[in-house]
Amino acid sequence: MKKSLFLASVIAVALLTSCGTAVQPDQVSVNPSPLTVVGNKVEAEITGTFPVKKFAKNAVLTVTPVLKYNGGEAVSKSVTYVGEKAKENGQVVSYAEGGKYTQVAIFDYVPQMAKSELYLRFEARKGNKVVTLPDVKIADGVISTAKLAVATAEEVKPQIASDKFQRIIQEVQEADIRFLIQQATLRNSELKSQEMKDLHAAIKEADTAENKAINKIEVAGYASPDGEQGLNEKLADARQANAEKYLAKQLKKAKVDAEIESNVTAEDWAGFQKAMEASNIQDKELVLRVLSMYTDPEERETQIKNLSAVYKTIADEILPALRRSRLILTTDLIGKSDEEIAALAKTDPRALSVDELLYAATLTQDATEKMALYTKATELFPQDHRAYNNIGMLQFSQGKVADARRSFAKALQMVPTDPDVNYNAGIAAMAENDLVQAEQYLGRAAGTKGDLKAAMGTLYTMKGDYAAAKTAYGNEATNNAAVQQILNEDYAAARQTLARVAKPNATTAYLAAVVAARTNDRDAVYSNLKVAVQRNAQMKAKAQNDIEFAKYQANEQFQAIVK
Repeated sequence: MKKSLFLASVIAVALLTSCGTAVQPDQVSVNPSPLTVVGNKVEAEITGTFPVKKFAKNAVLTVTPVLKYNGGEAVSKSVTYVGEKAKENGQVVSYAEGGKYTQVAIFDYVPQMAKSELYLRFEARKGNKVVTLPDVKIADGVISTAKLAVATAEEVKPQIASDKFQRIIQEVQEADIRFLIQQATLRNSELKSQEMKDLHAAIKEADTAENKAINKIEVAGYASPDGEQGLNEKLADARQANAEKYLAKQLKKAKVDAEIESNVTAEDWAGFQKAMEASNIQDKELVLRVLSMYTDPEERETQIKNLSAVYKTIADEILPALRRSRLILTTDLIGKSDEEIAALAKTDPRALSVDELLYAATLTQDATEKMALYTKATELFPQDHRAYNNIGMLQFSQGKVADARRSFAKALQMVPTDPDVNYNAGIAAMAENDLVQAEQYLGRAAGTKGDLKAAMGTLYTMKGDYAAAKTAYGNEATNNAAVQQILNEDYAAARQTLARVAKPNATTAYLAAVVAARTNDRDAVYSNLKVAVQRNAQMKAKAQNDIEFAKYQANEQFQAIVK
């Protein structure tokens, strides 16, 4: 925008009439025009020229940019220009040649600036003569579309800290029956071992307890990986069959009705490697290297037997434990029902574990009930961060951002590096425009289950780094992603993004109207604004003051929508 200030300079001439006059710069340009908010700042570069033989040699001119809006004004830093013989400090302007005028105005953005005007304010002095000229308008402002990118529960959702409640938890109990070398005969000493006694007791309990059930019983037969392959296969089969026959007899005797699954491993190389890794045998690393180098069973056995110094120890300490049948009981431990948990949460929450109490909060959609359950969890389990995190999540969704930040801070005291809590703290900081803190939190949120791309895109948009925001958003289809595309003047992409928003709201329609206004699609401006104000009546006042719609605001159809 260019604005001639010659008429105003004549006023100065009337006061300062000897040896030239202090004049305002002529043909002033403002970039950008209209003004635009970037991050949380409104910046404008103002340029112009001082005409030749107009600026008095002993005159002083102070220029102050002022952004005026309803209810107030913001004042930027002044710049002083002085004639060649003036005693004051300032930028010198040649009387004979004139000079260039340049100034950068910076204002902290407030929402009222959405409908504002940029003025220059002048004070001209020559000696003791002072004249304050009328403020001169040089630009309109402020395009505040960037402020539509915000951290809200609709756009960037906080992440719940999940409970670990499981209705059914599986427990596994094992017992080994060992055999002599090259034998498959069951020995009484093995059948009466403490392991076997414990297994029988566990089977009986799983069959009779109300909160337990037998999931499966397995019998696996093994042979150690020494000896001939065919013999090992027969041994493993026989050991499995004999152990299964014995266990079936015991189940019948105990009146336990359960199927037995069978499994056979002819040469237990996996068990051999595991036992070697756990042993203190000298040169065990050499043996393990052989296992990694050779996959053929016969070659492995040959190479290990060649290690004569260590093979005798292996034969005495490792191989006997691999000649076995393994009996495996898998039990389902059945937890409380939803009805039981919900009832106890109301009547006796102390009877619940922390995971059951957190799970109880998922059984209701009532925010007040959820808050009460999370609060009780903080009382009963004050060292568990999850309840504090989830309280913050509820507070954030209710618009209580300051409260949410305090709750997330409590959670972070317990788990400073937790990615989900840092993610939540980051978006809450963004919602209060604390972008420095937000960036710190989100920098520690790698691995979060939340939408970190959307959060970072929103952060960069709010900071005014639209190139970084574009990279962060990728193909995200959200209102905030569309804001970034509008600010990058990629209107075709913005249209596509807005069309893909999963749950379009008033802001979605409003942004579509902005795109239409910037691409001179009058009908789309009106149709989208109608949808926006239908979804949220507050959009009427916003549209009335939004410079995006400046050329439509006098139109009757526009006024009919926003009145």
